[in-house]
Amino acid sequence: MEVVSSWIPAIGFTVLPNIGGFLTAPIVKREMMWYRSLKLPSWRPPNWLFGPVWGTLYASMGYGSYLVWRDLGGFNERSFAPLGLYVGQLALNWSWTSVFFGQHKLGLGLFVLLLITGTATATTVAWNHVNKTAACLMYPYIAWLMFASLLNYRIWRDNLDKKN
Repeated sequence: MEVVSSWIPAIGFTVLPNIGGFLTAPIVKREMMWYRSLKLPSWRPPNWLFGPVWGTLYASMGYGSYLVWRDLGGFNERSFAPLGLYVGQLALNWSWTSVFFGQHKLGLGLFVLLLITGTATATTVAWNHVNKTAACLMYPYIAWLMFASLLNYRIWRDNLDKKN
């Protein structure tokens, strides 16, 4: 039974980021007609790809947060900065969907993405001092955030004539 209970935190931390993705998915679904009405670049990924990519990235960063939590001995004064940065960037990440899709604020969405990228980078630096594997698990996320920022910028720029 001890082996099973030792996996519970790992599973919880890994699943946690996906909860925000599941909670914001209805906003994306509801606003898909609006999104398709925008001028979109030809190089954007197909819509079906975003769910699996975000699910994988969320699980990866979630497991990384578990490694940091474990290595720092749980929630304590030493874990405040690395896990606080993580929670902050995750909250910003979850808010982006409401800003971009829910409120149709393309420019503000770009600003939020840049904030997420900055806090995710700071999180990665903080994690690197604790667990290098955890930090490495953030690299694909940061790369995707940079791509998403470029995509968001292009959509904003190409749709300046729309209210955003």
